[in-house]
Amino acid sequence: MDYVFEKQRQSVNHNPPSRQRIWTVAEAKARLSEILRLAEKEGPQRIGARRAFVVVPADLWNSGRDKRKPLGRWLVENLPQGVELELPDRSSSREAPFQEENEAK
Repeated sequence: MDYVFEKQRQSVNHNPPSRQRIWTVAEAKARLSEILRLAEKEGPQRIGARRAFVVVPADLWNSGRDKRKPLGRWLVENLPQGVELELPDRSSSREAPFQEENEAK
């Protein structure tokens, strides 16, 4: 099997590691303090099986959010280099599609 494919398959594996516990909602209600402590000490804690939720420490949550750039900045920084893009004519004299249909009404 291709190594890259195998790594990608592993990265999208939705099964939690065997050491990570999945808490039921009832357990989470009764043991919230413990879940919060474990989330800080051991990492994200999963609650629920059908509709899953994850308890994540705030610093971990914020660290992932701070790294994202605004879409506009990302697009400008990742434009293909050395490629000429042909932009459509933006003058007001250009023909607008469906213009005849709008004038007939």
